Amino acid sequence: MEMTGAQMVIEAMKLEGVDTVFGYPGGAIMNVYDELYKQNDFKHILTRHEQAAVHAAEGYARATGKVGVAFVTSGPGFTNAVTGLATAYMDSIPLVVISGQVPISLIGTDAFQEIDATGISRACTKHNYLVRSAKELPRILKEAFYLANSGRPGPVHVDIPKDVTAEIAKFEYPAEVDIPTYKPTTKGNVRQIKKAAEAICNAKRPIFYLGGGVIHSGSADLVRELVSATQIPAVETLMARGVLAHDDPMLLGMVGMHGSYQANMAMSEADLMIALGPRFDDRVTGKLSEFAKHAKIIHVDIDPSSIGKLVDVDYPIVGDLKDVLEVMIPKVKECVDPDKYQAWREILKRYNEIHPLTYEDSDKVLKPQWVIERVGELLGDQAVISTDVGQHQMWTAQFYPFSFPRQFITSGGLGTMGFGFPAAMGVKRARPDKVSINFTGDGSILMNIQELVTAVESRLPVINIILNNHYLGMVRQWQTFFYEKRYAETDLSFQPDFVRLAEACGGVGYRVETKEEFDEALKDAVEKGVVAMIDVIVDRNENVLPMVPSGGTLYNMMLEFKD
Repeated sequence: MEMTGAQMVIEAMKLEGVDTVFGYPGGAIMNVYDELYKQNDFKHILTRHEQAAVHAAEGYARATGKVGVAFVTSGPGFTNAVTGLATAYMDSIPLVVISGQVPISLIGTDAFQEIDATGISRACTKHNYLVRSAKELPRILKEAFYLANSGRPGPVHVDIPKDVTAEIAKFEYPAEVDIPTYKPTTKGNVRQIKKAAEAICNAKRPIFYLGGGVIHSGSADLVRELVSATQIPAVETLMARGVLAHDDPMLLGMVGMHGSYQANMAMSEADLMIALGPRFDDRVTGKLSEFAKHAKIIHVDIDPSSIGKLVDVDYPIVGDLKDVLEVMIPKVKECVDPDKYQAWREILKRYNEIHPLTYEDSDKVLKPQWVIERVGELLGDQAVISTDVGQHQMWTAQFYPFSFPRQFITSGGLGTMGFGFPAAMGVKRARPDKVSINFTGDGSILMNIQELVTAVESRLPVINIILNNHYLGMVRQWQTFFYEKRYAETDLSFQPDFVRLAEACGGVGYRVETKEEFDEALKDAVEKGVVAMIDVIVDRNENVLPMVPSGGTLYNMMLEFKD
């Protein structure tokens, strides 16, 4: 069958089972949008900014594990999308982003809306393509979807010149992909797995260090089985929240800069660290020379470049975590004695009794932690939680009762303010059965505030809960702790009326200052099922604690701060 390059793009979406594309049209990608107009096989959601289109595709991908898709045009359309690509790249999120480009004959001439898109995206994508003929387009599109969601997932960028979208060629969509230079290892080395299992059984103070790879690989159920069988305590990174249920007795909480005291102390005192799918990020390790000084390390990861990248590993295992665990669990069960770790568990329990993760509630002003806990009490498993970046993000990770994988949607590696709202739209599109909550700050929410229009028009009832402290809160906290309270450009006292802003775009708004008002607002927003903004006035000077200062050690945490 012969067709234009634009028709090929639409056909590829159908063949890949895409049900939603987020995007924004423009001149260079107009041929693709013309063909999109003629089809009814998948839904296109028009965002009001290209960054939001990619973040929404990310939210969809993070909530489902499927490949998220976004269409943008050339020049500024693509450069607006770069932050989304970088966000997905840092967190290993599968995306295919298709951008228009000026005709091939104009590339390199500084034509209208021309930019070297593949040159820019090279640093923040798993792979990218500049398509030079319609003949190669079916192969490239098939490879793009395969690369995005195989091995270590990531975003793939396909840049298509406008003349290629108009060119006619034979459409033969490949049934399989064969890239000689790309063969991810999925099966772990059996000998190494056996050694790791023996190390687990011989350890006295082991700890499971769970990373985002557990969620990407779909192996949370296997991890739960392994933790239950061994009764070995576990910590989660920011990207792994929800792997274990919040009430699992083996879960010590989040680890790292704002991790719980018992989680960080467990990492510091363990004699064996079983690292399943983390990347040893600096916000987890702190000072590398002091990280896990007393521990042997098992590291399972599908990306060989991640193993030994920052920390020396004693038992490296390259492979898909799900496949590795299917082999490892029976071997561990043969030799493990859960009672052996009882003394270790008691030590960690004592650490939690000494310094539990808590906060000082108030009847005079709303505490942000209370708001998050209250949403958990009222909605729990009914909600999927997205966040922007800052204090509210850390409080959410600390205090929301997560119970299942893909319940927590956040920008971890890049730390992108403005991520939360569009991501929550993608979540709602992917999971219409869930309440889509976006915890945000009064700084972050304004960075993609235009998506109020998208959410209302596309009937994506996201509930935005603004923890409003009239500050760029996390920056203000650092200025308080380390810059002698020189609050340079962090005071956000001048603000829009968020209630009227929501109403102006067709949503509903609430401003709350008491616990009773918050309960009423949240229940009303959920019952109405419309786009909502709940402007929650919280304690201006509340800090995120515990805190490991940048470059500090996990065992030397700031547990309180007094003026």
